[in-house]
Amino acid sequence: MIDYIDNQVAFPQIDVRERLSVSTGYGVAELVVHGDADLVGKSIGDSGLRDRDITVLTLHRGTLVIPNPFPHHVLEAEDRLLCFGKLEEMRSMIPARPKRRARVKKLPKTPIHES
Repeated sequence: MIDYIDNQVAFPQIDVRERLSVSTGYGVAELVVHGDADLVGKSIGDSGLRDRDITVLTLHRGTLVIPNPFPHHVLEAEDRLLCFGKLEEMRSMIPARPKRRARVKKLPKTPIHES
């Protein structure tokens, strides 16, 4: 007799995001590995993510999707990581955006006379 997994696992009608945010300060976020990131060339296991209480749920590489990636998967530039963990830790990994210069030109100190 075959016992299917859907007979063993209860899936209550609850939003997954709500289920994953039960613990305060934890949640799901997508992190992008930019080309100049320290993570490029490191395996998920050696990346230090687990030390920061971040678990990689899915690795997206171009059109390839790797659910539950193994620790030996090496990260490449432009990989997208769907992660669960401390939101503050994940926020701290996002590089600061450079401030844009104001586009408004300052007026000269001396008035411009019409000719």
